[in-house]
Amino acid sequence: MVLVSRIAPDFTASAVLGSGEIIEKFNFLDFTSGKTSVLFFWPMDFTFVCPSELIAFDKRYAEFQNRGAEVIGISLDSVFVHKAWRNTPIHKGGIGSVQYIMVSDIKREIQKSWGIEHPDAGIALRGSFLIDQFGIVRHQVVNDLPFGRNINEMLRMIDALQFHEVHGEVCPAQWEKGKDTITPSSDGIAKYLSENLHQL
Repeated sequence: MVLVSRIAPDFTASAVLGSGEIIEKFNFLDFTSGKTSVLFFWPMDFTFVCPSELIAFDKRYAEFQNRGAEVIGISLDSVFVHKAWRNTPIHKGGIGSVQYIMVSDIKREIQKSWGIEHPDAGIALRGSFLIDQFGIVRHQVVNDLPFGRNINEMLRMIDALQFHEVHGEVCPAQWEKGKDTITPSSDGIAKYLSENLHQL
């Protein structure tokens, strides 16, 4: 399912906060209203690729916060399993005290509504979504189970979204913050390509 350009599906579920506190009714829309947010799914706690991804998100948490972006992670495990994983040392396969919210999708309703449930295994694929301040999905990427995602790419996409929101220009292939953008017109693309072809 492609959600880009659509309103992000809302949900209410139990969650473990970055403080480690468990809450019963975390509402996605209330928490993210007026903010840029990143929602990512992983298949299951205490697995293999997953801890590397959750730790990578946590290591870059300050970079997300500096961009005003909230990070929310989801899997089908209960909040008690989430908390146990947080409390397991990293060198023993745990993730440590990650700073973002971990949502429990124990009924698998959220992964279905976001269109990223594995057709056979019944767990979530590695889906990542960037949602703007108006609740619209602006970017999504979905990896199959064996392939960990690149968290730096999500930071790049936040930079692109926020640049576009402020300036109205569009961001070309290989764009990174500080590089040239394109005025969306025939003259604009001609000017960009004549000056930046070597960067593509």
